[in-house]
Amino acid sequence: MPFANLKVPAETLTPESKKKLIDAVTDAYVDVYGERARATTLVLVDEVVEGGWGLGGTILTADMLGRS
Repeated sequence: MPFANLKVPAETLTPESKKKLIDAVTDAYVDVYGERARATTLVLVDEVVEGGWGLGGTILTADMLGRS
């Protein structure tokens, strides 16, 4: 079963854009494994809350991510 776990900043995706992202990742797996993979491809979208991101030891904020 193909599996993708995507981490995104919380409240940055609408339900429509989340669906578009899931569909795109599923399609990418299908492009590699063939149509048989579509039914078993699992895509999880985890929304990470403010302060839950770090890069190089620095906590990333909404301001730093350009979401303020």
